[in-house]
Amino acid sequence: MAQEFVNCKIQPGKVVVFINPTCPYCWKTQEILNQLPIKQGLREVVVAAVDIAATNHTNEIQHYVKQLMGARMVPRVFIGKDCIGRCSDLVTMQQSWELLTWLKQIGVLQ
Repeated sequence: MAQEFVNCKIQPGKVVVFINPTCPYCWKTQEILNQLPIKQGLREVVVAAVDIAATNHTNEIQHYVKQLMGARMVPRVFIGKDCIGRCSDLVTMQQSWELLTWLKQIGVLQ
């Protein structure tokens, strides 16, 4: 169940972040993603926050995330099928302009 849940969320051309709404790092990650210059009308389609605490399978999802990336912690940010990491990784990518480069490659920037 967890593998199917996670794999159906991460797709080419999308930015997906797995979150727990009580986590301050998840809030910061969402704040960064919400500030991105995504094309008009695409934000809800392209950038998705997936609340794993809202499911009945939080532990299973975190276990699968650990299998994929070596840690259970959220947030976990995916650009397309690639996991770029956690909040600190997203901040580093944003500061170095690497984040905008990735988003240009998937064609979602204004």
